[in-house]
Amino acid sequence: MAVEFRLLGSIEAYVDERPLDIGPARQRSLLAALLADPNRPVSADQLVERVWGDHAPHRARETLRTYLSRLRQALAVTGEVSIGRRAGGYVLTLDPGIVDLHHFHQLLAMARSTGDGTAAMDLFDQALALWRGEPFAQLDTPWSRAARTEAENERTRAELDRTDLLLRHGRHHELPAALWAQTAERPLDERLAGQLMLALYRNGRQADALDRYQDIRTRLAEELGADPSPPLQRLHQQILTADPALAPPTITPAATSSPIPRQLPAPPQLFTGRAHELRALTAALDEPAAPGDRMPISAIGGTGGIGKTWLALHWAHQQAERFPDGQLYVNLRGFAPGTQPVSPTTAVRGFLDALGVVPTAIPADPDAQAALYRSLVAGKRMLVVLDNAASSSQVIPLLPGDSTCAVLITSRNKLTSLVVTHGARLILLDVLGHTEARDLLMRHLGADRLATEPEVAHDLLRCCGGLPLALGIVAARVAAHPGLPLSMFAQELVDHSTRLDALDAGEADLSVRAVFSWSYEALETDAADLLGLLSLVPGPDISLSAAASLAALPLARAGAMLRRLDTAHLVQQHLPGRYRMHDLIRAYAAEQAHRSLAEATRVAALRRLVDFYVHTAYAGDRLQQQHREPISLDVPVDGCRPEPLADQAAALSWFEAEHACLLAAHRLADDQRWDTSVWQLAWALRTFHRRRGHGHEDLALWQVGLVAAERLGDLAVQIQAHRFLGSTWSELGRHDDAHHHLEHALALAEHTGDTTAEAHIHMALGWVEKARGATRPAADHLTRAAQLYRTLVNPVWEADALTTAGWFHAEAGRYDEALTECEDALRIYRKHDEPEGEADTLSSLGYIAHHTGRYTAALELYEQARVLFQGLGYSSNEADTLDRLGHTQVALDRPDQARRSWRQALSLYQAQQRDTDAERVQEQLAELDTP
Repeated sequence: MAVEFRLLGSIEAYVDERPLDIGPARQRSLLAALLADPNRPVSADQLVERVWGDHAPHRARETLRTYLSRLRQALAVTGEVSIGRRAGGYVLTLDPGIVDLHHFHQLLAMARSTGDGTAAMDLFDQALALWRGEPFAQLDTPWSRAARTEAENERTRAELDRTDLLLRHGRHHELPAALWAQTAERPLDERLAGQLMLALYRNGRQADALDRYQDIRTRLAEELGADPSPPLQRLHQQILTADPALAPPTITPAATSSPIPRQLPAPPQLFTGRAHELRALTAALDEPAAPGDRMPISAIGGTGGIGKTWLALHWAHQQAERFPDGQLYVNLRGFAPGTQPVSPTTAVRGFLDALGVVPTAIPADPDAQAALYRSLVAGKRMLVVLDNAASSSQVIPLLPGDSTCAVLITSRNKLTSLVVTHGARLILLDVLGHTEARDLLMRHLGADRLATEPEVAHDLLRCCGGLPLALGIVAARVAAHPGLPLSMFAQELVDHSTRLDALDAGEADLSVRAVFSWSYEALETDAADLLGLLSLVPGPDISLSAAASLAALPLARAGAMLRRLDTAHLVQQHLPGRYRMHDLIRAYAAEQAHRSLAEATRVAALRRLVDFYVHTAYAGDRLQQQHREPISLDVPVDGCRPEPLADQAAALSWFEAEHACLLAAHRLADDQRWDTSVWQLAWALRTFHRRRGHGHEDLALWQVGLVAAERLGDLAVQIQAHRFLGSTWSELGRHDDAHHHLEHALALAEHTGDTTAEAHIHMALGWVEKARGATRPAADHLTRAAQLYRTLVNPVWEADALTTAGWFHAEAGRYDEALTECEDALRIYRKHDEPEGEADTLSSLGYIAHHTGRYTAALELYEQARVLFQGLGYSSNEADTLDRLGHTQVALDRPDQARRSWRQALSLYQAQQRDTDAERVQEQLAELDTP
C-alpha cells in the first residue's frame, strides 16, 4: 500500500494515489505539525502552539485529543503510519521519505553529493517538482510561518544550485526567461544576479548583462547602502573585458525531430452538460473565413471552480481531428497559488521546444523567439489552448499570426480587450442548472446511491449551488467513504459555519476555499474590502446605489470596483445595475471580511446600508402617498447616500426591485436592535404592501415593529403599530385579531390625545365592524372618524370617510345615499390630486351603476378605476375592480370580455396569495364556460 503525505502546498494525504480524508482544516494542521518532526516526540504544548499559535481555544488540549483520535482512525487504513504517546509527547511513526518535505531534502542531499551532472540535474528536477504551491498552505501561526520560510529558503538554494549546474553543462540558453522571473521576486539576490548576468552574456546579450549589474548595484546602494559583493564585481569586470574564462563549455547538440505537438492534458472523464457553450465554440470554427480574416479566438470566462478548463479540454479533444498539425497547450498560471503567472516569453519558449526547435537554433531575443513561433505555425491547422490566463496582455503575445490556427483561452477575468482588439468571442460560464448538476453528481456516485436518500441528495445539490468544483468535491468525499450515509455529508454542508470545510477534499485544487482564495488574492485591497462588505449584505442582491452607501464610496468609484469584481467573476451583474454573489463565494468572502475588517467597520457599513433603505423607502412612500401624515427621520449617517427617486413611477419601480432587500434589511435592523429603523422601514413599506397585496409581509414587519416600539417606549409608534396590525389583520380576514389591535391603538390614542390617530383608527374599526356584521357600530365609527377629520381640516381624509360610507351604503342597497357620498368624495379627491382615493371612489361608483342597471356607465367607471389602480401599482384593488368589471360584462352579454377580465383578476389574486378570491373567480370562469 503506497502512502504519501504532502506539505509543500496544501496539506494532503494519499493512499494508493487516492485522497485520504484527514478532516477539517485544524485537524490537517495538527497532522502537519506531527509530519514536520516524524518519529520524534512533540509535546502537547508544542502541538497547541503549532496548530493555534496565539489564538488557542479555552479547552485546546481536549480539542487536541479529539483531533488526535480522529487522525488515528483516518491513518489506520494505511497499516504503516501510526500516532503513539511517549514520555516527551506524541510521536508520528512513518518512513520520512513518504512526506514530500522530507523527500525534498533527501533528493537535494543526493543531488549535491553525486558527481554525475545528468543524475544531479534529474534529482534537482525531482525535488523541485514536489512543490505545488505555498508550503503549509492555509496555516498561519508563528511556527508555520517559520517552517514555511525555512522550506522556501531551501527551495531557493536548490534553484540556485540547479542553475549553476545548467551553466556548467552549457545549457545557458534555457535560463534567461526563468532567471528574469526569479529576479523580479528577489531583486537583491546577488548570486541570482550573477547567474543571470552570465547566462545573458553567454547568449550574446552582453549589454543586458551589464544593465543587470547596474540595476542591482543601484538597488543595493539605495536600499541597503552597500556595494555589490567582490564575486559579483569580478564577474562584471570579466564581462566588460570579454574574459575567455566565461565562454560556455563546448557541447554537441543532439539530433532532434520535428514532432507534431499533442500537448492537450487528458480530457475530463465525467464531463456533463454545457451543450450551449459547446455549440458556441464549434460555431466559431464553422463560420466561413475570407482570406485575411482573423483567426477564431474564444475566451471562456467564469469564477474559480465553474469548469472553464473542463469545458476547454472536453471541446478540444472532441475537435482534435480538425487540427491535424497539432495542439499546443500551456497553463499560464494566472491565478495559481504561490507562483507568478507564466510570462509570455516563457510560454513561447515552451512552444518552440514542443515544435521541435533545437536549443541552439532558438534566438536569444524574446521578440525574435515570438516571431519564430509565429513563423512555425503559419499556414498550419493548429489549436492553441491558453489555460488560466491572468489578463489580455499575457495572452496577446501568444496569438498566432495566421487565421488557419484557432485559439481557446480560459480565464477568471473577462478578457474584454481581446474582443475589441482581436475579435475574440466571450463565453461566460454560469453555474450548472439543477438537472445538469444532478446528472454530474449521479455520474460520480451512481443513480442508486442518490435514489436511496433523495431528500439528502437535494440538500447536497442545493448547498453546492451548481458549482462543478463543489459537486466534484462532495462526490470525492462520498466515494472515499462508501459505507457512510449521504446525510452525514449533507449535515456539514447545510450548516453555514462548516460548509467551506466540508467542500475541501484535502488538495489545493479540490478545496473551494483555496480555489476562491486565488481570485481573492489577485484583487486590490479596496476591491477585496468591498467584496467582504458585499458578503455581509442580507438581501439576495444589491444595487449600485446601495453598494455605494454600504462602502461609503462615491457612486462612480463604487461602480468601477463592482465592474472589477464582475470582471473577476466574483460578483455577477445579473440585471442592469444590480449585483449578486454565489452563495459559496459569499461564504468565503464573509470569512475574509471577519478576518480583515474590524467589527466596527463591518457594523458601520451595515448601518449605512439600513439607513440607505430607510431614507430611500421613505422618500418613495412620500411620492406614492403624498397625503399620508409624515414621520420624522434623523439625517442619514455619514457615508450613506439615499437614492434620488424622480417620480411616482420611479418609486414604484424601486420598491419592486428592492422588495426582497428591504425585507432582509428589516430583519438585519431587528437582529442589531436598531429599533427606530425597524419601525420606520415597516412604515415606509406600508403603502407599497397595501397596493401590491403583500398583506402577510406587512403583518410580519409590523409584528416586529410593535416589539421595537415597545422597546423604545414610544407610545406614538406603538399606536401606529397596533393600528397597522389591525388594518392588515382585517384585510387578511382575521377580524377578531384586527379588533383587538385597533381597540388597543384607540385607547392609547385617546390617552395621548392623538386626534389624527383616533380618526384613522375609527375608520379602520368601521371596516372591521362591517366585516363582522355589526352595521350600527360600523356606522358609528365612520361618523366619529368624519367628525374628527373635520376638526383636523384635512379634506382628503374627510373624503376617505365619505367614500367609505358610500361603499357601506352601496353594499346595503342604499344607492341614492351612496351615490351622493361618493360623488362628493370624488370632487374632493380630484381637487386635491389624490389618485388613490379617486380610483377607490370610481370603483364604488361603478358598483352603484351596475346595481342600478346602468351597465354601460358601470363599464366606463370601472375602466377608469382600473387604469388608475394599475398606474399606482395598486394590484390588490385592481384585481377587485377587474372582478366586478367581469360581472358587468356578463350582464351586457359579453362573455369573452368577462373571461379576459376574470383571468386577469385570477392571475393577480394568485400572485397575492388571496386563495379564497382566486377560488371564487375560478368558479365564475367555470360557470361562464358551462352551456
